[in-house]
Amino acid sequence: MNSLIRTAARCLRSGATVCQPRLADGRLWPTSARLLCATADLQGGLGEMVKKDKVVVFMKGTPAQPMCGFSNAVVQILRMHGVDDYAAYNVLDNQDLRQGVKAFSNWPTIPQVYFNGEFVGGCDILLQMHQNGDLVEELKKLGIRSALLDAEKESK
Repeated sequence: MNSLIRTAARCLRSGATVCQPRLADGRLWPTSARLLCATADLQGGLGEMVKKDKVVVFMKGTPAQPMCGFSNAVVQILRMHGVDDYAAYNVLDNQDLRQGVKAFSNWPTIPQVYFNGEFVGGCDILLQMHQNGDLVEELKKLGIRSALLDAEKESK
């Protein structure tokens, strides 16, 4: 308990208005209030961004010009299912967005896919869902009919 009080006093003496626990060792480290406010604003903004559209993708590049293979794979999977109307955010345009979305989802990689405000996963998860048929079902829950169902009918 004494170490907690000493650490809190050290934080206050350093001029920090807020102290955050450090995950690795549980000690308190000073953090500027401005940094915490900016992070909170970004997290709130991300919450609104992922809820605004049925399908949201944070990616490197744009759907018309993906800038990495994983982002391209997500775009291609969505295209195969006929999902063309989705919000795509290029994380290469904004470093704060790139890091913020990773913290928001607690997922370390880009691209990231959201359905109705819920985090689905990255390229690997979307590919797995595509391969096992779960993506067709998830799209159906969103009111989106997969183009693969129509292609299946035509081939029979």
